[in-house]
This record gives sequence, structure tokens and C-alpha cells, in this order.
Amino acid sequence: MSDKTLAARAPTGTHDVLWPESTRWEALLGLFADHAERAGYGLAHTPIFEDVKVFRRGTGEGSDVVGKEMYEFEDKGGRPLALRPEGTAPLVRAWVQHRLPLPWKAWYATPAFRYERPQAGRYRQHHQVGVEALGTADADLDVEVIALADRFYRALGLATFGLRLNSMGDADCRPAYLDLLRDYLLARRDDLCPEHQERAAEHPLRVLDCKRDACLEATADVPTLADHLCEPCREHLARVLAGLDALGVAYEVDHRLVRGFDYYTRTTFEFSSDALGSAQNGIGGGGRYDGMVELLGGPPTPGIGFGLGIERILLACDAEGVFPVDPTPLDAFVVDTTGGAAARDLTAALRDAGLSADRAFDDRSMKAQFKSADRSGARWVLVVGPDEAASGTVSLRPLRDAGDQRTVPVAEVVGAVRAATRGAPAPDAP
Repeated sequence: MSDKTLAARAPTGTHDVLWPESTRWEALLGLFADHAERAGYGLAHTPIFEDVKVFRRGTGEGSDVVGKEMYEFEDKGGRPLALRPEGTAPLVRAWVQHRLPLPWKAWYATPAFRYERPQAGRYRQHHQVGVEALGTADADLDVEVIALADRFYRALGLATFGLRLNSMGDADCRPAYLDLLRDYLLARRDDLCPEHQERAAEHPLRVLDCKRDACLEATADVPTLADHLCEPCREHLARVLAGLDALGVAYEVDHRLVRGFDYYTRTTFEFSSDALGSAQNGIGGGGRYDGMVELLGGPPTPGIGFGLGIERILLACDAEGVFPVDPTPLDAFVVDTTGGAAARDLTAALRDAGLSADRAFDDRSMKAQFKSADRSGARWVLVVGPDEAASGTVSLRPLRDAGDQRTVPVAEVVGAVRAATRGAPAPDAP
């Protein structure tokens, strides 16, 4: 393969989202925005790259995302930066910088970057939607956040997905459990997979997240954090479960669920699709991160949020045969064989009136322009030929909807198209 060919291909682990496929993405983003904003979350944008310390401190040095997958580089001024691997730490950094009134609730849609082996629906540049809520430790907020994701999935038409959740404890009860877990794992180190034989002492929770048979067998009777929660954490979890029950959100308590980030405290959760392969069936997740604001230089401020992978969600939709989205058809396509000025003016007038319209260019033949009109999916074609130009009229012909061909004066075209496509009366029609 030549260098020229290589330069014309997307980098490994990335993909293009082009029209008309992007219509489906637009619909997904609009649906998510509607759900988030009805719950009081406002849109937030942060830079794609941040100071590398935002992720090393906020996301955690011990996580695989930071330790193995994060894209790091120095800019021309020698500043260490990183491409965003996840959405939470940047929004927390933004709140610490701007100190917006609490509680602060934001939603986002963003690309994220991780250097990992590309798989179906998993890319080195993938895309997420998510929410973050700062300022309250109330367990009912955990319920709100989890239910928001659950309702969004259902609005897409997904039905065969599940929710697992766990409590990660807090700074009062988790350290003692980590000591207990570390001792348990070190006593069985030789039985663990090679990676966790090396990492068990430093990152014992990572072993619980390992899916290799060796680690699963070695930890079959591992002590659970649920049995070692302090009373406040136990009460918090009970309130979350009661709230999910009240809202009809189905779940499974999974004491092995720790997810991949160091910042989680108390509630952590993950959604997976039964319609996808069991090894790579995650479609989103999140949790509470009550200590992250302090790690990034802010005052003690609790928070919770989630990130949902757009590519994974759409794969799940495909597997279930739901959420088909077709491009919205144009209202009109103008065919002009008199030089193009009529098409220029008519498309502008239609668009100014709130209608969708397109045209052909390059003074193409009538036949070629009609082919373009048909490919466009327009409902009506507006024809301006020598006869129409001489009489100051336009011929309206249906391409998709039932209707009769007719000729109308140029001044009445907008009203006629509106009536034909939207069912409204043509204001200038006799």
C-alpha cells in the first residue's frame, strides 16, 4: 500500500460517522439531551485535552485507563497534556476552576481517547454522552442519575439490558477492607493470573474486576466489601436500592463490580446489553466520586455521574433491531434548466420560510437534475424550464407523496409547497 493511500485512511481504531448514518447520531443526541434537560442538567463543553495532572490526580494513577491507555504528549511549549480518556475529570476540573453555584448538574457529549485494541464498538477515539452532578451526597441523587440512564435506554427501544451495582464504601470503611482483601490475595498470589500476581498488592480491587479464569477461581470465596461497609455507607446503599425499587428500575447487586477508575466511592454501577457478546457487552456506567473535587484542588464536594458509549449503544440497538432513523426528507428539490438563477432564488425563499430545499448545480440536463432530485429523497420537485420562465410560473410535481402535478405563479410557490408538505393552507392560493 502506497504512502498516498495510507494518508487517505482514518487512523487505526477510529472511524468516520458520515451522512446519512449521522442522522441516527443526531437523533440519539437529541433524545439524550431531552432526557437530561428535563431532569435539570445543562450542556457543558470542556477542552478535548487537559493538563495531564487532571487525569493522573482525578482519574487515578492506578487505573488501566491512565496507566496504559491514555494519550499523552507535550505541546510546543513543553507542557504535559493528555487527550481526554473519559468525561468526568474534565467537568470536575471545570467546576473547580469556575466555582458555579451548587448543586451543579451538567450533561455532555464528547469524543474520548484510549489506546486499546480496537474491537466491535470499541475505538481508540470513541464517543460518549453523560451527566455529572456535584454538590450533594443525597442517595436520592444516585437514584435519579441511574434512572435517567435507564429511561434513556428504554426510550431508544432497548429491552434486553441489565444493571449491576455495588457500593465501594468510603474513606472510613474501605481502607480496612483493602487491607483484608490484600492479605487474602497475597495468600493466593500464585493462583492469580500473571498480571495480577504483580499488581495484587498495589491495586487489590483490580483483581475483582479480572475476567480471567485463574483470578475468578482464586477469588471465588473472596470477602465482599458489602460485609464491611460502615453504617452510613450501608444506609446509603439501602436508600439507593429502595429508590430504584420505587421507580421500577431493575438491578442486580454485584459485589465484584469495581469498574476501572480509582475515584469511585459508595455507589458504582454498570449497564450491559444481553444482545451483545458477553465479553464486550458494556453500554455505559458510572458512580459516585465524593473525593475527586478535593484531588483537583477544590473544597470537599460530593459528586456522581455516568458515561454511556454511543457506538456501543448503537450496536445494542442494531442487535435488538430498534432505533432505526431515516434522514428527514427534503420538502422540495428545484430543477432549473434556464441557467440556475431561478433555482438559486427559489431555494433561498423556501429555506427562509422554514422549508427544506436543495437544487442541482453546473447547469446539468433535465434528466440529470431529476436523478439528483430522486436521490435527495425530496417530496416535491419544482421545475423551471423555458415555458415556466416565460410565464412566471413553477411546475410542482410529487416525488414521494400522492398528489397531482400543477403549475403555480412564482409568488405562490412557498405557500403551495408548505400546503403540500405540511398540510397548511397556502396563504396566496386562490
